[in-house]
Order: sequence, then C-alpha cells, then structure tokens
Amino acid sequence: MSVAIYTDGACSGNPGPGGWGAVLLCGRHRREISGAAPRTTNNRMELTAAIRALEALTRPSQVALYTDSTYLKDGITRWLPNWKARGWRTASKSPVKNRDLWEALDALAGRHDVTWHWVKAHAGNTENERADTLARTALKAAAA
Repeated sequence: MSVAIYTDGACSGNPGPGGWGAVLLCGRHRREISGAAPRTTNNRMELTAAIRALEALTRPSQVALYTDSTYLKDGITRWLPNWKARGWRTASKSPVKNRDLWEALDALAGRHDVTWHWVKAHAGNTENERADTLARTALKAAAA
C-alpha cells in the first residue's frame, strides 16, 4: 500500500495553545485528522502531526510524508541516529528536546517504509495548505 501524508503543526505563542493536522491519501481514499493541546510548542505539534498520521495507518505501508518543518525532516533523517548513539544527547551534549516524541516517531517510522520530503510552507501546495488549515482550526478550538 502506498500512502502520501501531508502534515503541519501550529502554535499561538511558543509555548501556547497548539494544533496539528494531517492529510492521508491512498488511491481514491482521503482521510483528514487533527488535534490540539492547550500548552505546547510548534515543534511538538509538528512531531505530533507525523506521529498521529503514522498511527492512523492500519498496516505497514510505503509512505511519502511531506512536511514544511525542517526540524521534523532533519531530525528524523539526519540528527536522530546521532542522538541515539550519544544516549539522546545533542552534539553539544545537552538532552534532546522532545525526546518522548522523537522516540515515538522513530518506532512508528520503523513499521513503514517512509520517505521524508520537505515542502515550502504557504507556497500553494494544496495538501500542505489543507494540513495547515486543519492545524490552525484545531489550534483555535484549543485556544477558545
């Protein structure tokens, strides 16, 4: 099964209320999911969007995951192996922020064949724009 996933996170204040959204596409099927947190950061919402989207898959899949977050893409593709090798420490020896979410994302990504793609935010990519709308709508509900 081949799935395209578009994710986004949003936060009002950093920290502050936040929201995340994801669009999952598989053939003719489309699923949109979103959620919120009352006090969080933008990076946590970006990670949560990818985690919840991968959790939504019911079987191992080939996944093309699109994000406008360089933190998410670089973290999972470049930094994560080194963090793990250093006992969840950064190159400067400080603890990795959001370790709980990185560990969850790493475990979920391991169940699938995921390719990670960065897309420019607010550049007219229809599905990325929809993920952004889902995240911002969820954020507004959390902030209300």
